[in-house]
Amino acid sequence: MRSPVLSLTWHLAKSSGRRGLQSQLLAAGAAAVGSFLLLVMIAAALGAGVRADHTTWRTPDAVPAKRATAVQATTMTYVRHEPVTVVNLARLPGRETTPAPPGLTGFPKQGEVYVSPALAALLHKLPASQLADRFPKTKSYGTIGAAGLASPDELVAVVGRAPGDAAVSRTAGEQSYYDEGMSERAPVSGFSGTKASVFTGTDQGTVLLGVVLLVVPVIVLASAAGRLGAARREQRLAALRLAGATPRQILAMTAVEAAGVGAAGALAGALAYTALLPALAELPYGIGAWYTGQLWVGLPWLAAVVLAVTALITVSAVTMLRQVATSPLGVAQQANPRRTRAIRLVLFIAVLVYIWATTGNGGQLNPRQLIALLMLFYGAFWLLGPWVVDRLGRIVGRRAIRPATLLAARRLSDDPRGAWRTVRGLVLAGFVAGFFAVSTLSFEDPGHEGQVAVITANAADARHAATEARTALHRAGVTATVDVTSEDDYDSLLGGVTGVIAHVSGGQEAIDAAVTALTPVRSGRYPFTREYVSAPDDTVIARIATVSTATLVMSFLVAAASAGLTAAANVLDRRRVYGLLRLAGTPLKVLDRARIRESVIPLAVLAGGTTAMGVFGAMQLNKAAGTTINTSGAVQLVICVVVGALAMFAAIAGSRPLLRKVTAGPAHTAD
Repeated sequence: MRSPVLSLTWHLAKSSGRRGLQSQLLAAGAAAVGSFLLLVMIAAALGAGVRADHTTWRTPDAVPAKRATAVQATTMTYVRHEPVTVVNLARLPGRETTPAPPGLTGFPKQGEVYVSPALAALLHKLPASQLADRFPKTKSYGTIGAAGLASPDELVAVVGRAPGDAAVSRTAGEQSYYDEGMSERAPVSGFSGTKASVFTGTDQGTVLLGVVLLVVPVIVLASAAGRLGAARREQRLAALRLAGATPRQILAMTAVEAAGVGAAGALAGALAYTALLPALAELPYGIGAWYTGQLWVGLPWLAAVVLAVTALITVSAVTMLRQVATSPLGVAQQANPRRTRAIRLVLFIAVLVYIWATTGNGGQLNPRQLIALLMLFYGAFWLLGPWVVDRLGRIVGRRAIRPATLLAARRLSDDPRGAWRTVRGLVLAGFVAGFFAVSTLSFEDPGHEGQVAVITANAADARHAATEARTALHRAGVTATVDVTSEDDYDSLLGGVTGVIAHVSGGQEAIDAAVTALTPVRSGRYPFTREYVSAPDDTVIARIATVSTATLVMSFLVAAASAGLTAAANVLDRRRVYGLLRLAGTPLKVLDRARIRESVIPLAVLAGGTTAMGVFGAMQLNKAAGTTINTSGAVQLVICVVVGALAMFAAIAGSRPLLRKVTAGPAHTAD
């Protein structure tokens, strides 16, 4: 016998009227947003890894001298504060042919220069005395393809050298403590490196940190879609249950309806992500924009996200029907307030004790352990939230004086899970704000503005290099004073290394011209500025700052959207109660104030708790990184919380016209 579930579900969906359609459209919209954001986060995490992989070929993997077919020396130089990666390659005579580097059609011959498209544009834009003269003279530049680049904005040059050229000699490979991750030389037989560039190596880790902190608010938004129209669905299915429908049929009807709406919304979000890939690729991160292919997650991930969002919405809707299946009469009469148990508090305290013991033992945690603890914290607070809301409702109800406060307290205690769903997005976003506002890393600025340094082997070479430097700078028209440093001089950019320091006047253009003019002074090694010295630390700080800003903005936007969506759904679900209150003489203004206070009361308590927890997590991160708390972040934290709260209240206020509409006439009470 054919099951009537599908036909009955379709009939009920069609006959649900305009308000039922509104709930379904809101649910589909939330599913679309959730699917889109999840795909964007996955794309950023996977794309950051792909970008890092595209830079590994530049870090040479040394092979035994007998097996080497070429010499590779990779270094960095700066122009307009931007890093330029220079890969010097020299074929060893009498050896086998070395394969072409990624992005090149062949191994570069002596004197050939290949540049990335972004560097080619910069070479044409800037005077030769500021950039082009750092490379060998050539009639035309070759082009490095996308296979050898991490970003279309990356500045990279590959230079063909003779085996005896100073740029690839052993002296060029002599390391100072400044050079770690910036300059390296080795005999090679290919380009299968495994170490990513210092400018891309930390990208994926910081993106994953942001994803972990943002994924929970996105899940909150998606799960809210499954609970839209919950009260209406409960009443309808409770009537069917009393009419003889089995619990299995009730659950099946709910699952089919929620899955259909969720799948449609999730698929729309996936299509939007696909259509917007070119626009998403233009968003800069780290070294610049993305290649579109780097952000394409592939069909398996696309299908997995659509299925996951659909399953989340379906499970969220089905879990609301446990009481319908067991006590349909109580649901129909709205007789059983949904109380919470104190076991939630016990479990929450146990989780906090575990996290405190794990992070407070003085040991450093690896990224996976930190991510696991963050997820554990989120789960614990998700469990505790309804219990706190329930208790707040009872406490406020006993002390309420005004009607709006009394109504809000009654709603909090009657349906703590529903009230928690309205504020949980912003409550969890408070943790993100507390975490990132205080964990902004900062390292000591090396200073030394306007200094250009040249390292030499000894004091005699330094004195000779100083004479050459003065001549080269004068010829280039750069105003500068040149000093010789020694191993005992720690107040200069060289910091205890023998060499020459040029103190340049005239701004960044003069500094770039000085670097170019001093390049021949120490053949085989580019002069460097303060950016070269602080690049590893500055890169980490910049990535965390970018991810923190993006995560904060997205967290509060998603939280506000979730709050507005849930508020609109609550109005639709409670239209019968609101209609009866209006018929009893309750002013619309009182009902609206009750809705606002229903959000403000738990938000003030719970958001403060999660924000404090975020600050604690930031302190642990700062402790692991060996840095101090960013005290100026307190101002940023206050701004984030205030703006987030205002955004949430604005989203809730957006459903005020809907409240006025559903309580406009006595006919609505017949629902």
